[in-house]
Amino acid sequence: MPELPEVETVRLGLVPALEGQVIKEVTVRRRDLRLPVPLDFEDRVRGFTVLSLRRRSKYVLVELETKETIIIHLGMSGRIRIEQGNPGEPDKHDHIELITESRQCIRFGDPRRFGFVDIIPAGAVETYPSLAKLGPEPLGDDFTAQFLCDRLRNKTTSMKAALMDQRLVAGLGNIYVNEALFRAGISPQKQAGKLTKAKAGLLVDVIKKVLLEAIESGGSSLKDHRRTDGELGYFQHSFQVYGREGEPCQQCGSAQIQRIVQQGRSTFYCSSCQQ
Repeated sequence: MPELPEVETVRLGLVPALEGQVIKEVTVRRRDLRLPVPLDFEDRVRGFTVLSLRRRSKYVLVELETKETIIIHLGMSGRIRIEQGNPGEPDKHDHIELITESRQCIRFGDPRRFGFVDIIPAGAVETYPSLAKLGPEPLGDDFTAQFLCDRLRNKTTSMKAALMDQRLVAGLGNIYVNEALFRAGISPQKQAGKLTKAKAGLLVDVIKKVLLEAIESGGSSLKDHRRTDGELGYFQHSFQVYGREGEPCQQCGSAQIQRIVQQGRSTFYCSSCQQ
């Protein structure tokens, strides 16, 4: 599933194509996505100007001049690509198409249909079911060492599980939690409530750094992720533990990267460097 850096990369690609543009044409080829595309979606989007695009966790939010908001979630295999001028024939799995007044064609495709595109009334973003219980953004000012310590106090769950909880912090996923815990020298199996204030400060800084590096690299392209121009992200070439089971640790050189399963997801770590 695309994580925060991949979704932010998509948002950044959409900004020059959509922001300030009037959406002249809307085509919905298939409505039965994870959430059905509203029957009046076309009428609520066509002819209106896009005011801004922002991201909340793993969701792209497109605000229209009507104050309604289009919410886009890529699911497991969703992609958004932008085509200029006269677009070619849509792909088999291109379900939604927007064309702007400057002839930018934005296509949402999703072979597995675990993603969705919805539109909600003005003022309903904060109470939207998928967004209402999310924690703070990890790149925001509210995500601090003190906040992390307060939220982890007395928790008996593992550090890996805690950071994957979207109610604690929004947008982190398996790849970047693995990488951040390694860089911070924290075992993914460590009891979350035992994290010290010093380690919490280090972890917060590392999480922000890893995410920013990944965004700068266009995200990680392991299977489905592509930027809006069709190019691959390349942060996967910077992985220090993720997917490196059995390889020598790049930091200590003496231990091999191990893999365990936590909550049904693969965890990669160095037992020597992470305590």
